[in-house]
Amino acid sequence: MLERLNIVKQRFDEVNDLIIQPDVISDQKRYIELNKEYKDLKALMDERETYVSLTENIKEAEEIIADGSDPEMTEMAKLQLEEAKSQLPELEEKIRLMLIPKDPEDAKNVVMEIRAGTGGDEASIFAGDLYRMYTKYVESRGWKHNIVDFSEGTSGGFKEMIFEVTGEEVYGTMKFEAGVHRVQRVPQTETQGRVHTSAATVMVLPEAEEFDVEIDPKDVRIDYFCSSGPGGQSVNTTYSAVRLTHEPTGLVAQCQDQKSQHKNKEKAFRVLRSRLYEMELAKKQEADAAKRNSMVSSGDRSAKIRTYNYPQGRVTDHRINLTLYDLSNIVNGDIQKIIDELQLAENTEKLKENSDML
Repeated sequence: MLERLNIVKQRFDEVNDLIIQPDVISDQKRYIELNKEYKDLKALMDERETYVSLTENIKEAEEIIADGSDPEMTEMAKLQLEEAKSQLPELEEKIRLMLIPKDPEDAKNVVMEIRAGTGGDEASIFAGDLYRMYTKYVESRGWKHNIVDFSEGTSGGFKEMIFEVTGEEVYGTMKFEAGVHRVQRVPQTETQGRVHTSAATVMVLPEAEEFDVEIDPKDVRIDYFCSSGPGGQSVNTTYSAVRLTHEPTGLVAQCQDQKSQHKNKEKAFRVLRSRLYEMELAKKQEADAAKRNSMVSSGDRSAKIRTYNYPQGRVTDHRINLTLYDLSNIVNGDIQKIIDELQLAENTEKLKENSDML
């Protein structure tokens, strides 16, 4: 393991030198990438220091025990050896996980889209419940979110909700939420008390920077229209809402959340860039998943990933066969335990792939 860590140290020293070079500082894209790499490698170098110190303690203790000339020192060395050896397996496991090549997308902010699926009004209400669940989770992480666009359901909730989430390692956490979410419960609109099944689709797009995706302005048709949401007369009578159509792909992005046409246009372009970026990423994920046979993050938007069963108070994640009887807390934003299990499953897969390198 130390041999592998020493190779990483060489790269760390190299990046450390590069980020102070004037030609790198003037190249924004490269500078941001190298800064991110520096931050990740620095965390690994801190663990390397602990690992080196621990292995040296073990070696030193073993030498004192082998010498055996001083009983008191030998006794202390035995305690030191026992303590160091007990810490080593956990540290090695932590380093193994840190040595897994990081997905460069994981650090990005996200654009999330929730759409009501089958189930009519109840599907819209469920889409609203999912939006509430995510906003509560986002707040618990200290991240920020803001609405881009939405379309309200006729009996509450949303037919569609698009919002941005910004913070640390957002995509690396939220990507596991992409797919079809299913709810089983008695709808508010049901008079017979029968349990219905409805669904909503969640999409999680890594937010693309301008240098990730270049959009030719000639390829984009821009339409302005009146906002339909709440916000007073001024919002509904001025052409502040913006719709962008990317003609080569047919992708559409719109924003009507802000009173300023300029801000809506800016947000809509961010969504459009992210959708174009995600199209390419989805192709890559599908190819990777086919190679890995991965169920955790396959990029398959039509995959049914989770069921929320209200009569039984349970939530089941079908990708890892995880069932939790804690529905009320989960729908109130306590989804970290599910995400932890999904991240563990993905890391286990990656560890198997990278075991020859470690």
